[in-house]
Amino acid sequence: MLQREFNFCSLLYQESDGKYRLATQEEVIKAARQEISSIFRRGEALTSPTVTRDYLQLKLAHYEHEVFCVLWLDNRHRVIAFEELFRGTIDGASVYVREVVKSALQHNAAACIFSHNHPSGIPEPSQSDKHITQRLKDALSLIEVRSLGHIIIREQTYSFAEHGLI
Repeated sequence: MLQREFNFCSLLYQESDGKYRLATQEEVIKAARQEISSIFRRGEALTSPTVTRDYLQLKLAHYEHEVFCVLWLDNRHRVIAFEELFRGTIDGASVYVREVVKSALQHNAAACIFSHNHPSGIPEPSQSDKHITQRLKDALSLIEVRSLGHIIIREQTYSFAEHGLI
């Protein structure tokens, strides 16, 4: 795994008493997550694959276990919700098509983007990833919910859409 060094000397954190101190790595990451989440508030349109990937990477890359999520969208690709649906182990998560369909109906979604992380660090999809993506796409199409993509997250990302798999 790549070791990264960060220089936080120019990033400051304001204490409740108004004084400033150097921000810790955790505080910087927390602030980055809050900032990127503000971009994806309910009703915001997804305008860039890069912004979408960055958002999902901030949400999922830190987990040491697999997490499967869905970004629910309306018919104009505006964000309805980001939902963590399934949690697994270090090398897999069980995904239940029925639960994903129920969630789509609860959110009244018109489209979605699937995402999950690979704690192993290898972003390429497994046969299981490809299979569940197709099953989800088929099931959601029956209720007229478009599956726009599936993004696998770690240090790097893998987009099913960019590789012609969805």
